Amino acid sequence: MTYAPDDRVFYDADSHIMELPDFLRAFADPDVRDELPLVSYSASLVTDEEVAVIVDNGNRHSDEHRRRMIDMGDSLIREVKEIQALGAFDRDDRTLAMDQLGFARQLVFATHSVAMPFNPSSKLEPRLRYGATRAHNRHMREFCANDDRLMGVAIVPLDEPDHAMSELDRILEDGFDAVWVPHRPCGDRSPGHVDLEPFWARLAEAGLPFLLHVGGSPLQLSKAWSNTGRAAVKDWMGGGENVRSKDAATLHQGPETFLTTMVMDGVFERHPDLRGASVELGAGWVPELLRRLDWVTAMWGRVDTNLSGFTRTPSEQLTQQMGFTPFVFEDVARLVDESNPDLYLFSSDYPHTEGGRDPIARFEKVLANSSDQVKDKFYAENFLRLFPTAA
Repeated sequence: MTYAPDDRVFYDADSHIMELPDFLRAFADPDVRDELPLVSYSASLVTDEEVAVIVDNGNRHSDEHRRRMIDMGDSLIREVKEIQALGAFDRDDRTLAMDQLGFARQLVFATHSVAMPFNPSSKLEPRLRYGATRAHNRHMREFCANDDRLMGVAIVPLDEPDHAMSELDRILEDGFDAVWVPHRPCGDRSPGHVDLEPFWARLAEAGLPFLLHVGGSPLQLSKAWSNTGRAAVKDWMGGGENVRSKDAATLHQGPETFLTTMVMDGVFERHPDLRGASVELGAGWVPELLRRLDWVTAMWGRVDTNLSGFTRTPSEQLTQQMGFTPFVFEDVARLVDESNPDLYLFSSDYPHTEGGRDPIARFEKVLANSSDQVKDKFYAENFLRLFPTAA
């Protein structure tokens, strides 16, 4: 018996590796290896002591811990999270976890190793930024290589278009299933800048989806927004380094701005075969985004030549070419009613705590009065539209 009921097929649009400290260095080119940072868990639920125990055990959980997790069977996702979860960092254990979870396919993202390559600082040398990118992608490919159910997500910063194109060529050659790009300005450029046109064209031609994901842009607002003259607000883990209440309330602004500029710069219009998804960034903002872009285009299209040539409305472009994963606490049925059923994707966020202990049950609760067609699209068909090779 698996966690996912066998009367329906489930495609998981979000899961993670919990990287061990040498995740980048172990797969880096010799000329940058010693300059790349060790992966840090300083701003997470994971303690340095937990990581040290695993590293001291040869980068493996103890045999006793593994047996206990395997014995959990279909309750695995409810019981163990973060770096203690089965398959959090070991690819053979991840296959065992997939057997217990029962998902047909699963996108696999990094957790902490993207902090350096995605860093928006202009002072970071391209040699190091893209050296870390290459190391990440090599390690991700190795992690997912032995299980066809695991769909590895490569990364590419877009700050240096020439370097981005070179890395994209490697990604395509290595057969990745998707590429994660930061949802922020691309250096000093819009994502719709002419210098990045070859990047989007190549993705569209190859049928390789791009992904936006939490962590692709700084998690926290500018410090000025939190400067109230009173005591600092704690983050959701009880500290101050991660997502606080104001950060959570404005988390959608980054991906919303990124996709807005892509639409208004004509990227989706010029490349109708381009596909993408916004993952672990919520979806409550999507219906209003569609409405807003449609009326902005209708009104400003009279003076903005980027908009006047559209053959499809922005809502049509995004519905046909994008997908969005709701948070486990969002009402998917309401979002469908306010927009359409083609937009939304199921995700578990395994093994992260934020995905909840029973995401299927929570989504099923709000979808109780929805048709089987709506459920089929949410759990499988919308994923397969964006990732047709996953079938």
